[in-house]
Amino acid sequence: MKSFETLVDAIADLRGRGYIQDFELLENGLSCIALQLLLGPEEFMVDEYYRFEGFSDPDDSSIIYAITSTAGIKGTLVDAYGTYAENLSSDMLEKMRFTYRS
Repeated sequence: MKSFETLVDAIADLRGRGYIQDFELLENGLSCIALQLLLGPEEFMVDEYYRFEGFSDPDDSSIIYAITSTAGIKGTLVDAYGTYAENLSSDMLEKMRFTYRS
């Protein structure tokens, strides 16, 4: 897996590799507003992820996911690390397990 200094660097690299859509995290899946698309946990894969720590505050951490849908749509999801884990369904927690596992 690659390493990036900043979240902006990771986004630029992923966009250059075709991850051009922006996904939002929902309780039971992902949404892409630009495409008016909803994806359930079984309809996408997390290809890569990169975690960024806050320099002065560990609570100021974020993670970017490179996502590919089963239909081949590629995009990114940026999330504050672990912030919304308690709001996710068990299926979504399982899908994102490698980042929310303690």
